[in-house]
Amino acid sequence: MASAPEPEDGRELYALLHLSPDASGEEIRRAYRQFAQIYHPDKYQDTQMKEVATENFQRIRDAYEILSDENKRQIYDIYGMEGLNSGLELGPKLTKPEEIKEQLERLRRRKEEEKLFTHALPNGSIIANFSVPHYLNGGGIMRGMAMSSEVELPVSKQNTVVVGGNLAVNGSAGSGAASTVLRHQLSPVSSIEFMATAGLRSVIGTQMSRQISPHSTATSGLAVSLRDGSINLSNAWTRQLSDNAVGNIQLVLGDESSISVGWQKKDEKSTATGEVKFGTNFFGASAHYTHRFSSKSHARVAGRVGSTALDFEIGGGRRISEFSTIRMMYNIGIQGVSWRFELHRAGQKLIIPVLLSADLNALFVTSAFAIPSTLYFLLQTYVVKPYYLKREKQKTLEKMEGLSAQLTEARKAAEKAQKLLEPVSNRKKNRQLENNGLVITKALYGSCKKIKESSELNEIHSDMASQVFDVTIPLNFLVTDAGQLKLHDGIKKSGIMGFYDPCPGEPKLLLVEYTFHGRKYKVMVDDYEALLIPQDIHQF
Repeated sequence: MASAPEPEDGRELYALLHLSPDASGEEIRRAYRQFAQIYHPDKYQDTQMKEVATENFQRIRDAYEILSDENKRQIYDIYGMEGLNSGLELGPKLTKPEEIKEQLERLRRRKEEEKLFTHALPNGSIIANFSVPHYLNGGGIMRGMAMSSEVELPVSKQNTVVVGGNLAVNGSAGSGAASTVLRHQLSPVSSIEFMATAGLRSVIGTQMSRQISPHSTATSGLAVSLRDGSINLSNAWTRQLSDNAVGNIQLVLGDESSISVGWQKKDEKSTATGEVKFGTNFFGASAHYTHRFSSKSHARVAGRVGSTALDFEIGGGRRISEFSTIRMMYNIGIQGVSWRFELHRAGQKLIIPVLLSADLNALFVTSAFAIPSTLYFLLQTYVVKPYYLKREKQKTLEKMEGLSAQLTEARKAAEKAQKLLEPVSNRKKNRQLENNGLVITKALYGSCKKIKESSELNEIHSDMASQVFDVTIPLNFLVTDAGQLKLHDGIKKSGIMGFYDPCPGEPKLLLVEYTFHGRKYKVMVDDYEALLIPQDIHQF
């Protein structure tokens, strides 16, 4: 069989049947028969022993069914159990590893696309504007409200439909619109969109994007108003300036002609953007900077200046769950002093701007910033942070308890598997003793550090027991009638029947002490390293 890259699961099925990855069909059948004779449930009358045998026999049979099927074995050799569990299947027989990988990649992408196409991608926002001055003057506290929603629907590999709409009310005036966009992927580097909007400003248009170099993208658009027949043309160029910086230029020609230049830089800890825009009757500049203190909290500073705006805002946010983030901003500008509260969950946003005062009174401006900031830091220091620390500690404790329980179960399963191997293992051992052949006197598998300590001390202390496991019985079982033991290269030893991994994620060693022709030997090998004994270099 053609060689293939090693899957992430360490070829556990080969370890289970004690086979080389290059094993022939006959070798696989012979190994299956050997283990089936040991673990067949019909051999045991005791209920507990029958249950242990049934469980292990099922593992052996599943391994045999996969390795004896050529197509399943090819998939397993490249992608491990993940490839089989994802439903990948091969068509005609392939002989070259490159061909197998190529077809599997195509099938994998197809599965991912099918999964994608079964899910719509919705997003939307609700904005509720409140005004304290208006309320104090006898009016209502809510000044306006706006809602928008959009759903992205993949209809094929190249085509996506986006349907959206919005409604807005401000005082006694309102507006609304509905829009549809069809996006078609012409090639891996180019796409085209067709757009139609119905409402107070009914528009139809098209836009085309193309990657013109490895670091540059160009976009051109045309929009026609159905109300007055006006035409707007737009062109945009985006270029990757560095690994984490992007620049762009946009030119719009029409009723509201403008040119803008923008820049964005984003890394692990921060995001910074800036834009300068000039139009026929306006100009403006804006910038914002976001700093991420951790994966859960961030701070943001932003400002705008121009012919129609002059404001500055500062604030921050915190992720409160896997999909939800809250944010509070403080804004001061020509329209007054305001707070803005935001809740982001998945693709949905709730935004609540609250105008506190239309006057820029120094005392009020300072108080509006200082009071909530002080409250936030007090809550963060004495309520939120202790709560999250306690919750993280609890999660860590639960995770450790869960891992401990899993390791205990795995150890019990390995001990039960050894119990069924023991009679045959002892018979093989006695036969080797009679012939002065290969006998495994001590075999330990586990943590590198603990194995080396036990080798030097020639005993296992109580603090080592949880990270080291005795595998003398299964190794004696694997000794051939010719007096040899071979463990194959590239196969994780925890997958061998009667073994288990006592310290997941840590480097492991196998220590083997044995006698052969009356002499003593000792050897240590890494988890994936081949082992062939007896050898003279192991003598001590």
